[in-house]
Amino acid sequence: MKKLIFFITFVICLSTFTFAIAETKPVQFSLTPDVAVHDKDTYIRGLTLNVWGENPQSALALGLVNGSTGNSKGFSWSLFLNYAENYKGVQWAPVNYTKSDFVGWQSGILNYTKGSAKGLQSGFVNYAGSFTGLQLGFVNYAATMDKGVQIGLVNIIPENKWFTNLPNEFAKGMTIVNWRF
Repeated sequence: MKKLIFFITFVICLSTFTFAIAETKPVQFSLTPDVAVHDKDTYIRGLTLNVWGENPQSALALGLVNGSTGNSKGFSWSLFLNYAENYKGVQWAPVNYTKSDFVGWQSGILNYTKGSAKGLQSGFVNYAGSFTGLQLGFVNYAATMDKGVQIGLVNIIPENKWFTNLPNEFAKGMTIVNWRF
């Protein structure tokens, strides 16, 4: 009886392990999200090489357009565009867009995080719905800011008061530097 219970437990564990492996792939090659080695719902843990790719991932993503769905993380480098739902890590491209939350470093001409951004945004134009960290660019905008600094030609934090809460916050809009702590 003990051998039978052990065998059943072993088979269940093995099938669970095999099932988990079946849903995660180490490499993705993609021309478009629908013309790729693996389905766009397959979680990639490793490397993606894309003309235009879109997968949930924990990967090094290299391509012309890199898309990340769900809660993804890694290093995403693109010649044109990186976009994600939620992303942790590094995004480098001329345009970086995150629909919800971003943690890490975005670097490009335009960095746009619709939700919460924590970390560093460096580019010509940086935008965050809610920001914590450092925005470094010509135009920096944070709809709300918990704690952070903006350095650039135009720095806007609309929730700040005009010069009334120094040293915790500076101004709604400022050249060179603006902050909120």
